[in-house]
Amino acid sequence: MKLTKNFYENKAWQNNKLVCGLDEVGRGCLAGPVVTAACVLPVNTNYNNLKDSKIMTKQEREEAFVWINKNCFYSIAIFDHKKIDKFNIYQATKLAMQKALLQLIYQNKFNILDLEFVLSDAMPLSPFALSAVACHVVEGLKNGLEFYHFPKGETYSTSIAAASIVAKVFRDNLMDKINNIFPEFNFKAHKGYGTSEHLNIINSNGISIIHRKSFLGKIQAKNNLIKNHEKQICLF
Repeated sequence: MKLTKNFYENKAWQNNKLVCGLDEVGRGCLAGPVVTAACVLPVNTNYNNLKDSKIMTKQEREEAFVWINKNCFYSIAIFDHKKIDKFNIYQATKLAMQKALLQLIYQNKFNILDLEFVLSDAMPLSPFALSAVACHVVEGLKNGLEFYHFPKGETYSTSIAAASIVAKVFRDNLMDKINNIFPEFNFKAHKGYGTSEHLNIINSNGISIIHRKSFLGKIQAKNNLIKNHEKQICLF
């Protein structure tokens, strides 16, 4: 089936049902947490500024977040660098998404029976893993709650796009605050991503306590390989 924009939203909304979108921000960073968000939009949402957060300006994201905060149900879950190193980034992201969804359900701001679809950006979620710890989800599963995941989720689902905006605005603000604690790493500029500036800072200053050691091991190994190669060139 070729997916069209808001296919699941339109299918649910025509029956006055709800859709929950899930997305993450910070999965590829070298430092800081991965942040996930779950977001449920009002039925028949037609707000135009719900797009992939990566292609939006900071001002557009913040304006969209104000609208989301006023009109939507959402929840945020954070897994820090220690949990990422413990579980690996894939599992940490999945667990954080599950946590965001469960938190949203347990807020009881909408009826779980009104939720028809749970959509996630590329990350497959297991409804059975959720049902093991959440009787609300068990009840929802019995009444037809369906889980779907697909790549470029923010493009095809406004619900996922809204979740990406929530996660992006929250994480960026968090990294700006962390920057005040570690100003020498300039987290405010690169947000922990592996930019050339960030890599140069690591090479000069070492790492901070919020860096992901499981990520940096590969970079350090690569740097050692380059240094050894340079030594060999010098020898010959």
